[in-house]
Amino acid sequence: MYPTPYVAWLRIYEPIGAFDQSFQTRWQHLGEDDKTRNLEQLLSLRRVASQGSVAPGNDGAHVILKDGKKYIAPWSTTQRCWAALGEFKNSIPSSVVSFFQLDTQDDEYLLESDNRTPHILSTTWMIPPRWFSLFDQSERTFGGTGDNAFTVMRTSIEKAKKRLISAHEVVQRAFGPGPVEEELRVLLSWLSIFDPQSIVECDYGGLATYLDCSLRAQGEVGIEADSSIEDVADSLQGLSSGDGVLAGEGYSRLVTRWRAVAAYEQAM
Repeated sequence: MYPTPYVAWLRIYEPIGAFDQSFQTRWQHLGEDDKTRNLEQLLSLRRVASQGSVAPGNDGAHVILKDGKKYIAPWSTTQRCWAALGEFKNSIPSSVVSFFQLDTQDDEYLLESDNRTPHILSTTWMIPPRWFSLFDQSERTFGGTGDNAFTVMRTSIEKAKKRLISAHEVVQRAFGPGPVEEELRVLLSWLSIFDPQSIVECDYGGLATYLDCSLRAQGEVGIEADSSIEDVADSLQGLSSGDGVLAGEGYSRLVTRWRAVAAYEQAM
């Protein structure tokens, strides 16, 4: 079981040569090791129970080796913590925001960190449908059962952006400007920041365990019955062709599947 079993991630791995020399030197010795994923989660749990702000320092990174080349996804811990704090403040009434206000020192560091873009996005209990639009079903790797279940999807950032541009155009034609269109646009802006030779990865993390259990409870074979990529593709195809039935069926399958996973949060 993952230390944080309710989290999934979307990661960008840039070629090591895309980073400043100081970062290249720091990460040159790193090899591909899945243990970095557990370590990142364990450290995040420790920070939850600690006091004080997140200080900058020698942060960790995830590594992919492909065709003799090294690709790096820095943890970007400090920037992600500030982003999470900002989202939290936006989710609560303005009348109580002052109770969570940063002190002067933290404000200064926040401004210093503001221009650094995290390579990792995370989500809890559900995976946003827009993430699935980045991948083809052939790019999905899955296996295991129960606590050992996993699903990882990887593609080139070039392919991911082309698919996302297509999805954005379809949604914009079908619905016009709105929340869904904006979410796709924001994700595309994020992808466009990184090196064009980068790799995009979606890792179900511990959600694969809950998805596997949920599918088996419904009489399915488990994690291999997951068709989330196909469901999003069907929904987009339906919207593109004006087939409301196809669009609705694809979206309904996706939402129903992931609502069953999200329901585990209430059971804990």
